[in-house]
Amino acid sequence: MNLAQFPRRRYTSYKTPIEFLPNLTKVMDGPNIYIKRDDLLGLTAGGNKTRKLEFLMADALQQGADTILTCGAVQSNHCRLTLAAAVKEGLKCQLILEERVPGSYHPTASGNNYLFNILGVEAIKVVKGGSDMTAELNQLAEELKSQGRKPYVVPGGGSNTIGALGYVACAEEIMDQMFDMGINFNHIITPSGSAGTHAGLINGLVGNNLHIPLTGISVSRNKQLQTEVVYNLAVKLGEKLGTKNSVKYEDIIVYDDYVGAGYSLPTQSMVDAVQLLARTEAILVDPVYTGKAMAGMLDLIKKGQFKKGENILFVHTGGSPALFAYTDVTLNGLK
Repeated sequence: MNLAQFPRRRYTSYKTPIEFLPNLTKVMDGPNIYIKRDDLLGLTAGGNKTRKLEFLMADALQQGADTILTCGAVQSNHCRLTLAAAVKEGLKCQLILEERVPGSYHPTASGNNYLFNILGVEAIKVVKGGSDMTAELNQLAEELKSQGRKPYVVPGGGSNTIGALGYVACAEEIMDQMFDMGINFNHIITPSGSAGTHAGLINGLVGNNLHIPLTGISVSRNKQLQTEVVYNLAVKLGEKLGTKNSVKYEDIIVYDDYVGAGYSLPTQSMVDAVQLLARTEAILVDPVYTGKAMAGMLDLIKKGQFKKGENILFVHTGGSPALFAYTDVTLNGLK
């Protein structure tokens, strides 16, 4: 696949490492566990959105934008990184935050809320949970256009066909690292949320004939809906890449057992996973995405889904700044 045909900014000058986790592997007494450290990507505090923004920001600049608009939850990693990319490019940035849990937004909160402010966000609008975020973004864009400005709308999670190109590139990066390291992965596990990471990875894996199953651990939707969201984006992405019909519906593997009561709502298995990884490998995962995905992977290991002697790769999509807004629950568990 020729990714060079798409405009791209570069915010990370290196391949993120793939690390073997010997202590966690020993504790779990199952497969050999590796981790792809996309929490070490460029921009403020790293995370998977950085890969997506390399393509999205290039498109925004090509269109002459002067202001970037995006949306997310009140502790959105995506909003933090989109704002950071705008700062890098000398553009203004405005955010619309969805209060998915009533009363959860606090202007002076720690975590990503703090980073929004220190990075100099131009404006934040908070809307009720369940709001039509696309309509909210489009309305704001029209308001700015009426002022003579040139806004560019980045969708939630950066998860459209432009943003998902970042994880096609990641799949190709993993392929190169496998060759360099002399290792073959039997399975890859990723958090599955707004679907750009999941859809990009499956297109990259299938398009490069890697034949490695990709398991998505849903952090928000039920299995059927999440599978459909990922598949629909994967199909559109395949059309953009010129690999139409390469990804099949059965290629989309999703588990929804680890969402708990809902998006961003803590689970005890997430708390246990956050603590276990920190205390065995000194690696932080976040309470919303990677913590729940890690909990899912560990449970699947216990259930024998991944066998002893196999090599599995967990894609760490970042998000650790959000830990500082969940200090009590991640240290003390659910009460």
